[in-house]
Amino acid sequence: MVPVTFEITHIDRNSGARTGILHTPHGDVETPMFMPVGTQATVKFISPEELYDMGSGVVLANTYHLWLRPGPEILEKAGGVQKFMNYKGPMLTDSGGFQVFSLAKTRKITEEGVEFRNILNGDKMFLSPEKSIQIQNSIGADIMMSFDECIPYPATYEYAKASMERTLRWALRGKNANQRPDEQAIFGIVQGGEYPDLRKYCAEKLVEMDFPGYAIGGTSVGEDKETFRKMIEMAEVPLPFDKPRYLMGVGAVNDLLDGVALNIDMFDCVLPTRLARHGTLMTSQGRINIRKAKYKDDFTPLDPKCDCYACRNYTRAYLNHLARADEGFGTRLFSIHNVRFLLKLMEDVRTAIREDRFAAFRDETLAEMKFDERGF
Repeated sequence: MVPVTFEITHIDRNSGARTGILHTPHGDVETPMFMPVGTQATVKFISPEELYDMGSGVVLANTYHLWLRPGPEILEKAGGVQKFMNYKGPMLTDSGGFQVFSLAKTRKITEEGVEFRNILNGDKMFLSPEKSIQIQNSIGADIMMSFDECIPYPATYEYAKASMERTLRWALRGKNANQRPDEQAIFGIVQGGEYPDLRKYCAEKLVEMDFPGYAIGGTSVGEDKETFRKMIEMAEVPLPFDKPRYLMGVGAVNDLLDGVALNIDMFDCVLPTRLARHGTLMTSQGRINIRKAKYKDDFTPLDPKCDCYACRNYTRAYLNHLARADEGFGTRLFSIHNVRFLLKLMEDVRTAIREDRFAAFRDETLAEMKFDERGF
């Protein structure tokens, strides 16, 4: 039995963008979708119940951080991460592969895996493809990610090729290590840097391994927008049309819409809660810094097009006050708003696709947000 399957429900006859349903052991989720990031089994400042009520589907948790604490043994005893954190919907775990990139100064890569320094106490730790899947089996998310190396940008062709080939070997090792294949699915991750032939080769070889879904990794690591889009296009073409595609680490509105146009079904990013912690809010008119003095006596809702708790109940003036006073309630409201904003954006995207008007919706949305090449 395959625990995660994908069903395409509509293809926009004008743009080719698509909607679908991801069927998982913890429920069905409509796509395209945005996945909030709950690194340590919590999305910062938002309760699992609030997430579920605001329309969140899949939530992402971080294998590396949950390995450090509370540890896979605790999560297994709890009956899995959903029961541990009381989240009713599906979940996905990354593999720890991003830490190969983010902890570059303290890690050593070999064919067997990666040696890390524990960020909490400095102890040496070793993560192999088999160990990554073992930890993810204990965490118990519906979808697990293959262990890979997310390389920096730019990287030489030789380094990107050697890393991509190792990622393919790790993908097969991880697939073979899954102890719960009837309960947890593994997605393969396409790597290869900025090089078209490497991306194409990696995607083709992963397809031969027959994963139930595929991710595009190694983007949003410092490359320009043109290179970013080409990276997606390079990997997207060889992937099977009838399986879900996941673009990792993307949360800017223009990037989400570009991804949807390229038949990407799943996205995740820490961006909405990270911006919230700095008082930056996503709105239908573009990003705003709520700390600015011009909002001090603005008694209008934050975003009249948003239906989140913050927009329904509080004014820009009150949010400005909370931000300037560094009140925790402000950070909670900002986080709730930004996450709901992206969830609603994807709801609107799905409606536009079903009505065969996604291209027009995309252009109108970016125009209203005063989009430019710096992104949104």
